[in-house]
Amino acid sequence: MLIGEIIRVALGALRANKLRSLLTMLGIVIGVAAVIAVVALGTGAQSAVKDRISSLGTTLLTVMPGQQRGMGVSFDQSMKLTMDDAAAIEERSTSITAVQPEMTSRLQVQYLNQNTNTSVVGTTSNYLEVRKYQLEAGRMFSRTEDEGRQRVAVLGPTVLETLGINSPDAIIGEAVRIRGIQFTVIGVLKSKGQSTPFGNPDDQVLVPITTGRFRLFGSDRLRSISVLAESEAKIPDAMADIQRVIRREHRVPQGRPDDFMIRSQADFLNTLGETTQVFTYLLSGIAAVSLLVGGIGIMNIMLVSVTERTREIGIRKALGATRSNILLQFLIEAVVLCLLGGLIGALVGSGGATAMSKFFQWNTIISGGAIAAAFVFSAVVGVVFGVWPARRAAGLDPIVALRYE
Repeated sequence: MLIGEIIRVALGALRANKLRSLLTMLGIVIGVAAVIAVVALGTGAQSAVKDRISSLGTTLLTVMPGQQRGMGVSFDQSMKLTMDDAAAIEERSTSITAVQPEMTSRLQVQYLNQNTNTSVVGTTSNYLEVRKYQLEAGRMFSRTEDEGRQRVAVLGPTVLETLGINSPDAIIGEAVRIRGIQFTVIGVLKSKGQSTPFGNPDDQVLVPITTGRFRLFGSDRLRSISVLAESEAKIPDAMADIQRVIRREHRVPQGRPDDFMIRSQADFLNTLGETTQVFTYLLSGIAAVSLLVGGIGIMNIMLVSVTERTREIGIRKALGATRSNILLQFLIEAVVLCLLGGLIGALVGSGGATAMSKFFQWNTIISGGAIAAAFVFSAVVGVVFGVWPARRAAGLDPIVALRYE
């Protein structure tokens, strides 16, 4: 039996049972589609996080409160960061260009008969410079307005949409209420357009930090202090300066660990990248189980097919088909089912990833490597789970097979 004839016979057997062939490859279709969609979603999330953090600048350092430890136990009553810490860093550090303290809380914001619960950020006038934001309309509040505790606010574009405001210019000069207190809107931020699972940078309201401290938050506890180093080469010096200054401010004894953390952009990228990668691997592993289930389904159907076609196999052997011919025929049937399932699954998975990006605004990146890996895995599944039925068919005794009813 020639190879071409074996392939023709195998494909003819699949065409003769179209519905069964389609149902058999369904598990492979679902598995491949799930793997491709999950990898696209995970890769997109990694890219979005990387772009979001990189957009803040490579020289940005973030100082955050740590936890006080005693006898190996962490306590919530950690040493807090305050405005005095930010002032000390600005005065005593020699390798920095800007310091931006920040305190935040989720509060109710109201405009006319619309309201939303959003992140209200108390910060300084250099927020745009440090965080690499731009204005769509209006202006940023000044240092004088901060020191004077003026009730002015700069809105993020998502807040405008939630409050039903169509034009950024239309809200300038208008009044909104934050926690029941009236603020005048003086500016609107330009959209970052990089919403991630870790937060939406467009969903926030900026107010002067002194105003926020005394009128909204009722606390001097800072969420973080952002610091710009003079250059990438100066980052180690800047981190050393910050550590020295805050340890002195907090009166941390020599030999005791810091009660604060200093993170660079590289740290954030590595941490968040590793986190999203772990979730991608986890979800891909779960999706790959569908491929395994699909392979078992193919093996079961092929075993049933061998039983149904026992007499046919006997006739082929009687006409001269060798053991290897029968083995190859059934292997080809199994592999073709898996490859067709892989092709359909790749189309479904790519379409699903595109749909998630279009309708849910999720960042997805369809990976050619994931599609290739899914095809290879499909072929491997076809071979692995097709061997047993093929060996069983090839091992049938022709005389017994011919007598089979």
